[in-house]
Amino acid sequence: MRIGIEAQRIFRPKKHGMDMVALELIKNLQEIDTVNEYFIFVQPDVDDKVIEPTPNFHFIPLKKSPYPVWEQYHLPRAVKKYKLDLLHCTSNTAPVNLNIPLLITLHDIIYLEKMMINQGTWYQRAGSLYRRWNVPVVAKKARYLFTVSRYEQERIMQHFGYDNSKVKVVYNGVRPHFRVMDKVLAHRTRQEYGLPPEYMLFLGNTDPKKNLIGVMKALKILHEKNEIGIPALVMPDFGKEHLIELLTGINAGFLMEKIHLTGYVPNQDLPAIYNCATLFLYPSLRESFGLPILEAMACACPVITSNTSSMPEISGEGALLIDPSEPEELADAIYKMLNDTNLCVRLIEAGKKRVPLFSYRKAAEAVLEHYKIIESDKA
Repeated sequence: MRIGIEAQRIFRPKKHGMDMVALELIKNLQEIDTVNEYFIFVQPDVDDKVIEPTPNFHFIPLKKSPYPVWEQYHLPRAVKKYKLDLLHCTSNTAPVNLNIPLLITLHDIIYLEKMMINQGTWYQRAGSLYRRWNVPVVAKKARYLFTVSRYEQERIMQHFGYDNSKVKVVYNGVRPHFRVMDKVLAHRTRQEYGLPPEYMLFLGNTDPKKNLIGVMKALKILHEKNEIGIPALVMPDFGKEHLIELLTGINAGFLMEKIHLTGYVPNQDLPAIYNCATLFLYPSLRESFGLPILEAMACACPVITSNTSSMPEISGEGALLIDPSEPEELADAIYKMLNDTNLCVRLIEAGKKRVPLFSYRKAAEAVLEHYKIIESDKA
């Protein structure tokens, strides 16, 4: 088979969740499939050594252009040029005009839900608008939709009226460098980022679903009770102006001195940041998977996360669950974790058992089986 995979963003230097998932899928397919020929379509960028070609895996840079132009114009032409047997799009959207079987990794349909419409920055709203137009069209045309949790599978099936013969669960995994590290090496990285010996870690972005405002309200509650008990909250990849505006809006500007904004942390440095953290906060309002939950567990960092959407499914017994819409509940959980060593140890041990259940090798094997089904249908 001649298999096409859309992996537009894997060469960009600041990779995020879907980029890393696509990258790991391709790496694992390289290891298990030496028979089929793969054409990986990417946008040119600086991190082009992050994965190397192999005899049957070809990386094809298409003309650098805005995402809709790249996907709707350049990608379909490449599909025809390379005479592909199928195309797998890895980041929710896909070309609307194709004459070969289409598979889509539909990570979530959050942008189709009323609670998330017209939320976020102008860039995030523009992306949601594109997905709201594109996804209903291409989902109907796709032979298979892969999604990343049973929760999201149910959401997709309910929204579109599909069944599980079309919508398949393929869990994300944890990259092997997320692990318990040598303490000296971990703390060396911590010091390079100028971080204090003790801190809470919050990973997210300005997307409202990440619930930054809930975290800040919880910290305000703890401060007012004189119960913070830890000197800092570390927040990679956040802008200072946005944070000041948010804190001003809730009359909590005094918290700014307790927050360390590191800027973007490359993926290879994240394990050390997890390893050195006293606890990890992930109180999102809505997630389709929640990969940082598993990353923190793999690094033996105790986790507080939400009792909503996919997060209980992914965390199992390895995290303390809270209602993310209740800052008081998050504040109580933080206080409890900082003052109950036995609870933290129990969560860490449960987390260690949870992590091996999620594997990119298993994900690649499942995806490859569906490629083979399409091939057998043609025979």
